[in-house]
Amino acid sequence: MSEHDAILLARTSAGDEVAFRTLAGRHGGRVIAIARRLLGDAHEAEDVAQEALVRLWQRSGELHVPDGGLGAWLYRVAANLSLDRLRRRRDGDPSALEQLTVPAGQQREMAETELARRVNHALEEVPERQRLALVLFHYEGMSMKETAEVMETTPDAIESLLGRGRRQLKAQLSDEWRQLLPEIGT
Repeated sequence: MSEHDAILLARTSAGDEVAFRTLAGRHGGRVIAIARRLLGDAHEAEDVAQEALVRLWQRSGELHVPDGGLGAWLYRVAANLSLDRLRRRRDGDPSALEQLTVPAGQQREMAETELARRVNHALEEVPERQRLALVLFHYEGMSMKETAEVMETTPDAIESLLGRGRRQLKAQLSDEWRQLLPEIGT
């Protein structure tokens, strides 16, 4: 049985690199997945994950792990870092110009099908908090409660964010809805 996050965090705060690597291995994949879904860029997602893990290392002595584990805090950090990068892109930060160009091979890797590309594009147009709720709940498979913990809100608020986000996605994809549904009776 693996050690609880609280024990590993305490060991990390004492400088135990093995404990830190265990935490990074336990949570790193989901951190990258959340950042990738929000940013649409695998390399940038890895940068966000690295920054989130550096913050974990630096703040390990200050953190208190809830019963659910360290994941909610770490996923919230990754989501906030990703949203900050998206805001810099939107606001025209010159340092973000490099992030706007994505090599063609990387684009193909991220969008395995044309349909996935259109859905991802539509998701980018959804307001940040709605997008984050959709990503955590639908793509990362978190429960309503887990999503609420990461977003520091209530499950009722998450339900509202999800409803509005779904409606916006449906409206954006209204011309393509037939392609989004599986063929019936064929």
